Amino acid sequence: MPDGDRIAKVIARAGICSRRDAEKLILEGRVKLDGVLVTSPALNVTPNNVIQVDEKPLAEPEGARLWRYHKSSGLVTTHKDEKGRPTVFANLPKHLGRVVSVGRLDFNSEGLLLLTNDGDIARRLEIPAAGWTRIYRARLFGKVTQADLDKLATGITIDGVKYGPIVADLERSKGMYSWATVSLKEGKNREVKRVMERLGLKVARLIRTSYGPFQLGQLAEGQIEEIPARLWREKLGIGRKKRADRDE
Repeated sequence: MPDGDRIAKVIARAGICSRRDAEKLILEGRVKLDGVLVTSPALNVTPNNVIQVDEKPLAEPEGARLWRYHKSSGLVTTHKDEKGRPTVFANLPKHLGRVVSVGRLDFNSEGLLLLTNDGDIARRLEIPAAGWTRIYRARLFGKVTQADLDKLATGITIDGVKYGPIVADLERSKGMYSWATVSLKEGKNREVKRVMERLGLKVARLIRTSYGPFQLGQLAEGQIEEIPARLWREKLGIGRKKRADRDE
């Protein structure tokens, strides 16, 4: 395996843009490596190399960080929206610099959204192999019983899309409205809304309360709070090998 990291990854880590946009910069002829124009993103670099974007050297990359953010309804989880809707990232404090989200929450969904300045950390948190449970509180419109919700426990296929087991517990009901706690591990696009529609229910409100070991807690709407590195590194298993080596 070649030494170092792909050049687009290093540019993205410096906070200039996403990895995909970094690849575009390369193809546009705006990136140099050790004074030589880079013509292909398929290139590995090491800390000894000097990378320039638009003739300016990259800033030193900041250490990986992770935040909890309480997303409100009415925001798109994207950096740019073709429909001109307000975005999560436009509402964040400017001092954060460039961050990416761990997965997404739909326009009308709210609650816990994890943000990081490191794309690799985001991918490690997102991949299904991590097996982390996402928990939501859903306000449902329509008549529903616990027996109806139990049908989701073995998984369900809708329009050719297979959804894994979902644990849904009815909290309370009043008239046509109910509240339920919904736990799942995959987090496919609009998963909760689609499976509830299959049961004849409309999701009137959807709030994510936890993502793996990270909780929304008492975080106010629109508030952001950094998670101490020692906590998330422990959850991700980062640094364990080094500690184990010292203990030997």
